[in-house]
Amino acid sequence: MPTLPRTLAVLVACLALAAAGCGGSDTSGNGDNAAQTATPTPENTGGEQDTGCATARQPPAKHVRLPKPAETLDPAKTYVATVTTNCGEFQITLDAKRAPKTGGSFKYLADKGFYDGTTFHRIVPGFVIQGGDPLGTGTGGPGYSVVERPPRTLAYTRGVVAMAKTQLERAGTSGSQFFVVTGDDASLPPDYALVGKVTSGDDVVNRIAVVPRTADDHPFDPIVIQKVRVAAS
Repeated sequence: MPTLPRTLAVLVACLALAAAGCGGSDTSGNGDNAAQTATPTPENTGGEQDTGCATARQPPAKHVRLPKPAETLDPAKTYVATVTTNCGEFQITLDAKRAPKTGGSFKYLADKGFYDGTTFHRIVPGFVIQGGDPLGTGTGGPGYSVVERPPRTLAYTRGVVAMAKTQLERAGTSGSQFFVVTGDDASLPPDYALVGKVTSGDDVVNRIAVVPRTADDHPFDPIVIQKVRVAAS
């Protein structure tokens, strides 16, 4: 991907985000093995094979369907999500003022343990890392979706965390899959629901962003989200 012209790289990566299942579209579990058809061959990511990540097994698919939450974040409080992975942990400060509904859904999923034992299934260097799919294929979701259009002035710059959606879904639609921007500017339209921003653990995000990956941008070795916990103050 890094060898492509910037405009083409962004187009391909945008399509990758659009292909993510977000909500109720995951009804049958069909396609669980679709991402396994490619022969896993690690790409050259600068010759760095010692990633600094602990060895982890691929978690089994989780077929979970949850009721749609009514929870919203209190804009007077600060919410920090700690994401623990086999590569270390990083923290996301949820944007309770600009995205109370999306943040409320993210917290609800974290509180339910939904993210525990999922993965970062897609790594696009210089663009995003994407995870939170219970199936691990890019097609799964929690069984519901919420809609909260992000600010029209939102720029998806380094460290911004937002939710993935399909092309057919309305702007601001989200399920469980989220992405962290790892490039200076992902140059995306303001269609992806805002979660917040990485405020600690940039080194861990950067470590995940350059792990060896297959030709279809799946990590060669599993990047496991061991748990996500949200604390409010």
